[in-house]
Amino acid sequence: MSTLRISTIQTDLAWEDKATNLRRFEEKIAALVGKTEIVVLPEMFSTGFSMRPEALAETMEGETVAWMKRVSAANRVILTGSLIIEENGNYFNRLIWMLPNGQYGLYDKHHRFAFAGEDEHYTAGQKRLVASVNGWKINLLVCYDLRFPVWARQQTEHGEMEYDVLIYVANWPERRSLAWKTLLQARAIENQCYVVGVNRVGNDGNNIHHSGDSSVIDPLGTILYTKKDEEDVHTITLDKNELDAVREKFPFWRDADRFLLLPPEPDA
Repeated sequence: MSTLRISTIQTDLAWEDKATNLRRFEEKIAALVGKTEIVVLPEMFSTGFSMRPEALAETMEGETVAWMKRVSAANRVILTGSLIIEENGNYFNRLIWMLPNGQYGLYDKHHRFAFAGEDEHYTAGQKRLVASVNGWKINLLVCYDLRFPVWARQQTEHGEMEYDVLIYVANWPERRSLAWKTLLQARAIENQCYVVGVNRVGNDGNNIHHSGDSSVIDPLGTILYTKKDEEDVHTITLDKNELDAVREKFPFWRDADRFLLLPPEPDA
């Protein structure tokens, strides 16, 4: 299909209160029935950005993944966002790409935010996730990954673009909002793709303020949508023909450096 409808949900999060957050999201998603194909939630959408995984983590058989399956199926939408998952004794900030048929893809946040101690509580993922839907390819990343352009960089060794849309789910503080907004535009321009960034608003349990600034940006870096400070549910239609036209008129991607993403070296 030449178009793709994506809905972003920018909202306040009840601190470490799963029941409240899931109830609020379910109400917002229900209002989107028939209007969208993909719904994007913030990072750690069920709890807020908490460093207490021991108390809050669930397994893949837990209530929040079950909720995602049920809500995705009931509303016939693809649902994505990250939550705290425990697996084999490790904790992950895990993004889930949930399909209405109950199948899903996983991405464990690769770059952990050491400034807030995330690296002390969560295990880093090592694999990217590029999902496909209706002829579109979508690269799914989480918050702090935005600061590391190599991890998001298009792979073009096969003579074509690796993905069409780059999605970041986040809990990005207002005090560094300039970096958030600037880097979202940079990722769109350098990768010649649409970029969707979904952030929360309000104060978290550590009294850190979030201004949202959720955005959708086209492959030339033009801001198609952004919202500051307010809760907002926004649906936008992306056009594959416009994307292809930009890539054909400005084929900068053909001159890109070839590279490989290597696995990290084992700890000494």
